[in-house]
Amino acid sequence: MIDSILSFLANGFGHFSWVGIVIITLVMVQITIAGVTLYLHRDQTHQGVKLHPIVSHFLRFWMWLTTGMVTKEWVAIHRKHHAFCETEQDPHSPKIEGIKKVVFGGAELYQDSATKENLDRFGHGTPDDWVERNIYTGNRKFGIVLMFIINVALFGGFGLCVWAIQMAWIPFWAAGMINGTGHYKGYRNYETRDWSTNLTPIAFWVGGEELHNNHHAFPSSAKFSQKWWEFDIGWMYIRVLSFVGLAKVKKIAPKPKIDQDKNSIDIETIKSIIINRVHVMSNYGKEVIKPTAKSTVFDEGASRFGWRRIKSLLSIEHAMMDEKSEKALNEVLGEDQTLKTIYNFRFQLQQVWERAASSHENLIQALKDWCHQAEETGIKVLQDFARNLRNYVPAST
Repeated sequence: MIDSILSFLANGFGHFSWVGIVIITLVMVQITIAGVTLYLHRDQTHQGVKLHPIVSHFLRFWMWLTTGMVTKEWVAIHRKHHAFCETEQDPHSPKIEGIKKVVFGGAELYQDSATKENLDRFGHGTPDDWVERNIYTGNRKFGIVLMFIINVALFGGFGLCVWAIQMAWIPFWAAGMINGTGHYKGYRNYETRDWSTNLTPIAFWVGGEELHNNHHAFPSSAKFSQKWWEFDIGWMYIRVLSFVGLAKVKKIAPKPKIDQDKNSIDIETIKSIIINRVHVMSNYGKEVIKPTAKSTVFDEGASRFGWRRIKSLLSIEHAMMDEKSEKALNEVLGEDQTLKTIYNFRFQLQQVWERAASSHENLIQALKDWCHQAEETGIKVLQDFARNLRNYVPAST
């Protein structure tokens, strides 16, 4: 009897080698990550993809087993995060809560935000069937217990380690690292009105969720990668599922379409620019602000700041600036008239599409006026950018 117990504790019923246990553990946590990024995030929260019921219910069941998370809670909290990003009402902003608290206490922050008020306001459209009410929500802890029993049965004593890794994976990597570091340190493709960043590629571990700045720029896009070298493993899963008829892509981030033969500003130009405004502002940073900042530093030597710092100051949304950055910006603008001009034109360009409720005629005239005034500045990069805006056409054209 004792020998049988010791044998079970050493091997479980599966009798897997330690290599086999490691591989199985990695596969299981990757299914959990897929459940978060495909089912909870891209399907339920932002509806960029529609998973086949077979896939969505399997992932819902798997999340119950390995995390105990309730779909409505996760969706509501994440939608609130987007609605109030980097404010006091943001459920998990490291700028508000502190990076340490978000990274190591992300799960607790989620639980604190899972109030009835938040669920009612932001949790609409999530599953509300008998299984959800009576099993997944009503007995949320039973799934975790069941997973514990399964792991011990399969792996014996090693099952405790496997279960612990499963339980810690999402609270640390998703609720902690992505929500924390992904709003604290990394690179930015787009100047969104938050502090979201893309992290050094770790797509294998977190399902592509590390491309966080891209996601905040295009929240409803089923695809998170934007640059050719960025890898979104979640998008790879979606493509495979789509190929076999188990997923349908509903939305992806727009891509600007340029027609070099088009030289007039009309309502089609306005529509394309408004749809692609995030790309337009990103291009303004690369084509206007960056070369001007370099010229200021290297050719004129007129600033004590490096060109990267100047580019950041002139590109960042003003609402995201702290007192130190605002003081530095005012110093930069005060010492160079060209930098002040391109900064003001950036702000004025944003105002064009922020007046989207205006009549078509007013929007067309506003853009024409902006381009005309930009061309009169004598700043070549700004002139070129203004001329190129005329080439924007809708993607369907």
